[in-house]
Amino acid sequence: MGVLEDSAVLVLSELLTNAGRHARVSPGREVETWFQPLPGGLRIEVHDASSEKPEQRAAGVEAEGGRGLALVAALADEWGVADRDGVGKLVWAELFLAAGAEDGG
Repeated sequence: MGVLEDSAVLVLSELLTNAGRHARVSPGREVETWFQPLPGGLRIEVHDASSEKPEQRAAGVEAEGGRGLALVAALADEWGVADRDGVGKLVWAELFLAAGAEDGG
């Protein structure tokens, strides 16, 4: 995998984990992922039916969780939360190759 792919897989994993853990919704309300190629990068979106918006927080040294969004913020060039058409929200992250970097493995 290339540099961008490694980071994108980790960001996607964190966003999906958050949706699965915190977006408790009624059965039949699936979590969806969307990917959009961007010039020199990629936009990842995770959609769920919960209106509860995630917030980055400081995790204690011995805490077993609470670092996912900090990891997303460290790996992504930008990330955020937005309303979506219908019920719920989407959490998005955009990742770009550094100028002059090659996405080769």
